[in-house]
Amino acid sequence: MSTTTLNGLPVSEAPTLPDVLPPRKKRGRIGMFCYRHPTIAAGGVLVAIVVLIAIFAPFLATVDPTALAPARRTRPPSAQYWFGTDMLGRDVYSRVLYGSRVSLVVGFSVALLSSVIGMTIGLTSGFVRLLDTIVMRIMDGLMSIPPILLAIALMALTRASVQNVIIAITVAQVPSVSRLVRGVVLSLREQPYVEAAIASGTRVPKIIWKHILPNTLAPITVQATFICASAMIAEATLSFIGAGTPPIIPSWGNIMAEGRALWQVKPYIVFFPAVFLSITVLAVNLLGDGLRDALDPRLAKRI
Repeated sequence: MSTTTLNGLPVSEAPTLPDVLPPRKKRGRIGMFCYRHPTIAAGGVLVAIVVLIAIFAPFLATVDPTALAPARRTRPPSAQYWFGTDMLGRDVYSRVLYGSRVSLVVGFSVALLSSVIGMTIGLTSGFVRLLDTIVMRIMDGLMSIPPILLAIALMALTRASVQNVIIAITVAQVPSVSRLVRGVVLSLREQPYVEAAIASGTRVPKIIWKHILPNTLAPITVQATFICASAMIAEATLSFIGAGTPPIIPSWGNIMAEGRALWQVKPYIVFFPAVFLSITVLAVNLLGDGLRDALDPRLAKRI
């Protein structure tokens, strides 16, 4: 009786598949993901750079961003003052670096708070029909007001501070998130596995937590990125018109507001914070577009 061989070796001594084909490296999978989703890679890199600038602003800044030097006011960009100085002699470069902290804190905070609050409202109203009529009519009333106007109205009732800016913009963004989550929940209610859970007597909180919530995370994640970008623009707008961050705290909005009077003769005061704001918003939007394509089951590609 002959012994079955493989490449001249007995089957018992033949190399196994893991020995012949090494496991796929994690680094290769990350590289392939970035290759197939370049917008996520580009947006993520830009956002990471801005975050690092905000974290290390005290080390990257050349002087105290609030230090006044009237004798050196409105100086053009130079080797000493990279972005020039404003009308009070403050270093624009240092103020722009510190301004990134305000924009990122406001953007990330509003995205997180509005997502959590809107998701809670949307899950509850979408699954409990009794609350749907009442809660959604309130959300419709808030959505009838443009978000920036609603934020301005709320800021007019309070004092200027970063915390109040976050609250005002969050209130303006919650309705859109709650409507999105409600729509997803209404479609999931008709799925067979949810109907089976209801028929088996599973409690509503467990159904929401186990079957509904996981399927809402993908659209909420994408929506949160766009809310983050919108919140940064809204904060800059509020600060620009004097209804947002107080002037003592550097932010891109109030830096541009302080330089608008000298725009025609000293455009650099407005130019540099505007460029940083534009790049940051573009990066977040690129990240959101990439996540939308990657998480959309009709467009997603398996890696």
